[in-house]
Amino acid sequence: MAHLSLTPTLKLISSGFVWLLWIVLWFSTSHTHADTGLTVPQQVTLSPNWGTQELSISWLGGGATTFDLIILRTEFNETVFYETVSPTVNKVSGLHQWTWTSVNPLECTSLSVKIRSRAGQYTSEWSQTETLQGHDHPNSEQRVKAFPQDKVLPVGANITFCCIMDERMFFDKIVYDGNATIVTRLSRRTYSTTVSNLVASRPSGSNMLCLPEDKGKLYGAVVFVGYPPLPTDFKCETYDLRSAVCQWGKGRDTHLYGIQRGTRYFVNNRDCTEVNQDVGQKELNCTLDTWEGNWTLVAKNLLGQYSLTDTAELSHRVCPVAPVQLRVVADAWNASLSWHWKYDSYSSLALDCQVEVTATEDEKLIKRVFSGVGLRSVFLSDLYPDERYSVKVRCGVQQNFWKWGKWSELFSFKTKTYVPDTPDAWIWLNTDNTGTVVWKPLTRRQSHGKLTQYEVFLWSPEENRALAPTVTLPPNTWSMPVNLTEIAFFSNNSSIVANVTARNDAGSSSPARVHLTSVEPLAASRIVYTDQGFPLFWENNANATCGYVVEWLDAFCSQGCPVEWIKLPAGTTNVSLESDTFQPGVRYNLSLYSCSSDSRELLKRWQGYAQELVPSVALTLSASQQNADILLTWNEIPLVNRRGFLLGYNIYNSTGYQFDLLANLPDPETMSYTAKDFTKGTYKFTVKAYTAAGENTGTTATVTIEPYADWLILEILTSLGLVTLLLAIVTFTCYKKRKWVKKAFYPDIPEPKLPSDWPRTQGPLDVKPSPHSMVCVVETPEYDCIKEMLVAIPEEDEDDEGQGIGDESVDTDEPMSLRYYNQMVDERPIRPRFPDSSASSLSSMGSAHTDVTYTGIQTSGSSLVLQLDPQGSTECYQPQLDQSVSYGGGGYRPQMQPRAPSDDMGLPSPESFLEPQAACSGGYKPQGSWHLDSPVDAAEMGSLAPSLGSPTSVASTQFLLPDGEENRGEKRQHSSSAASWLTNLLSSTKP
Repeated sequence: MAHLSLTPTLKLISSGFVWLLWIVLWFSTSHTHADTGLTVPQQVTLSPNWGTQELSISWLGGGATTFDLIILRTEFNETVFYETVSPTVNKVSGLHQWTWTSVNPLECTSLSVKIRSRAGQYTSEWSQTETLQGHDHPNSEQRVKAFPQDKVLPVGANITFCCIMDERMFFDKIVYDGNATIVTRLSRRTYSTTVSNLVASRPSGSNMLCLPEDKGKLYGAVVFVGYPPLPTDFKCETYDLRSAVCQWGKGRDTHLYGIQRGTRYFVNNRDCTEVNQDVGQKELNCTLDTWEGNWTLVAKNLLGQYSLTDTAELSHRVCPVAPVQLRVVADAWNASLSWHWKYDSYSSLALDCQVEVTATEDEKLIKRVFSGVGLRSVFLSDLYPDERYSVKVRCGVQQNFWKWGKWSELFSFKTKTYVPDTPDAWIWLNTDNTGTVVWKPLTRRQSHGKLTQYEVFLWSPEENRALAPTVTLPPNTWSMPVNLTEIAFFSNNSSIVANVTARNDAGSSSPARVHLTSVEPLAASRIVYTDQGFPLFWENNANATCGYVVEWLDAFCSQGCPVEWIKLPAGTTNVSLESDTFQPGVRYNLSLYSCSSDSRELLKRWQGYAQELVPSVALTLSASQQNADILLTWNEIPLVNRRGFLLGYNIYNSTGYQFDLLANLPDPETMSYTAKDFTKGTYKFTVKAYTAAGENTGTTATVTIEPYADWLILEILTSLGLVTLLLAIVTFTCYKKRKWVKKAFYPDIPEPKLPSDWPRTQGPLDVKPSPHSMVCVVETPEYDCIKEMLVAIPEEDEDDEGQGIGDESVDTDEPMSLRYYNQMVDERPIRPRFPDSSASSLSSMGSAHTDVTYTGIQTSGSSLVLQLDPQGSTECYQPQLDQSVSYGGGGYRPQMQPRAPSDDMGLPSPESFLEPQAACSGGYKPQGSWHLDSPVDAAEMGSLAPSLGSPTSVASTQFLLPDGEENRGEKRQHSSSAASWLTNLLSSTKP
């Protein structure tokens, strides 16, 4: 227990010691401060400059040259500035002062300031806190506020805005020129943002908006961003030879407008701003009462100022003012212009004046320069009668010319009316001495006033009298028809002149004279239009004393033709004729006349197109048949529709969508074409006319070629000739190839042939059987039909008693010979015999000794089956008759021999071998048509009844043919007559 009671006592003693140590250190520190002489700053005063965002801080005392200064945002107690500064000191009052520039406007939030003295490592106590109340103070007005307001900044600067929100609103964002910015919170109600690198603002400034969450109202501030002034071209001059007028240009746009932010101008310290209030004015000026010789221009705005200077002598900068009180005294062809000067000093000044006269009708400008001392009037010549003009004047000094003065105001005047010019008249005559007197309408300047009428009268120079009353025509008429045959005086080949005059209010013009003389038509030559017009050439005519006239008009015009002409001086021999009246596709007649004082003469004529086109109409085409030819005829294209010189025609044969050119007819006078050698059918022909511009669309005609008598006869004869020729060729070919034809289509049935001659007398025939008696069964079911199965062995020579000549022993290994004794005594040649109704009753011949080796020859009713080796062996086995096998017919094969029986067979076996040729088709099969001699033997044979297993006489006269061959022979007899003829023809070639 005692131990436990001592522990808290020790803790209390330890904590008390710590507090005592801190108290001792505090006293020692205070004693140190007192020893250094540092005191706490007193009377701290804050003086804000709201426009420049500068805070001026002043205080007294401190006993030091440096001070620690700390600035805090009061509400959040955040340090904004904390540094050691060296303030300025007023030596008299001892007041220390230091200025701090805030990034944020000073209105944004409350700021607290404290100061302490510092001497090296020693500092005094902090002064009492001095607070600059911001607009976010709780006691301030409760509404949304934005700072700074109406700030003016240069382009490229940075600015910080702040928004002080209402207590009842929630802040959302700050937007500058439509773009949201990054926001920093300064106090409970204050938010700020910084915008960098400002661009020039609009005349109304750039907007910063404080947006609460409800967005019910807009709150914000305006900032103006621009440039300091930069004027240009500062010059001073004089108008009255006494005062000075200085002018300059604005230069670049400052983007700052208004009285407060706009630029102010001063010339030699005289404020010239008021005379330059026009915002859109580019050139500014300022007037000084006296000529000083040296001038300085100063331009200022809130962002800076700029100055320019100029120096000059008075006589070198004289710029005359504009003349005033202009007056004009006008005549028909000229006018006198006068004016006054504003200053009397100009009366002794040598001037050069520039006068500009403009015709109101066509805006033709006339510039003229006049000189003189104190010049006040000029004379204007070369004007037109009845013309309205406007005039203006400006002047400059002759010596030390500086520049032209200002233009006077425009002054208008009108010249007087004058008699019209002489009309340009001509006459166009037809071949019947009728025509038209024509003249070109006078222009307004040629009329010299408003025309009232035209007058035309016919006059005889020889009698010096008028031949008809004067004809008066309205001013819009420019032609009059004439008929020379109605004038009796004209029949005497006298000269008649048509006089044409124009009249206005000033009087009548001089008459235009045209000689009415008939002319003989000349042949026209063709002319081609070029880029320069129609090139016309002729030889000089000595009678053309007053020149030449070239006339042109539409070649196909007959009445009231619009005639055009030009007059050329004497001595001219060529001209390139151009006119706006030339139209493409129109043929023009061009005529050249020589002009003399008493007549006119037609010298030459041409025809041409300003531009050739394809014909405008198609041909009228017709087509007709002429035997095997087709005649195409068409009508001529009218001249007016040719629209060019016709060069010829192209004839096409239309086949579907394709045109094949048949002929080109280069003669435009050709109106027909004959297309030759066409067979019957339907044909389309197209004829197109062409000029130098190309073909027209053409006209198509369709014609159908019908057969005619001569053509039909020719076709029949041609067909008969071709058939006859074909039959002759076939007959000749068959005759030359008759053996091949007979062999291919009608082969002969060959006769039986033996290795030796068949004896007419009875005698034995030894046939050596095949050395093998076994049937060799192979895998191939087919059998070679050309192998010999029976071998005929020549008989041994015998004497009359039937004994052999030789005594050689017979080899028992050799197969037994078949001996046949021919019992036939008929000496006729052996021919194949066909069975008929009497074949079954042939007479029997006497028996003879016959040795036969049986080889298994079967009748057509026999059925044989070869038992093949299951393993496909090639060993030979005896054929067994266990199934029926059918064999087709074939051609005759007398050479085919049966195989010899086996060596162990002495007599014919009831089992016969299969005939190898039974599988072959076609040909004669003597084995297939044999029959048993008696039905008894057949009954005894059982299943082997059809086989020739027993001896059969070979002396039978029955011809061995299968039944099927008989049927085919009968069918062959019913062939057509043509085939029989061919068969007889081929049979006649049998050897």
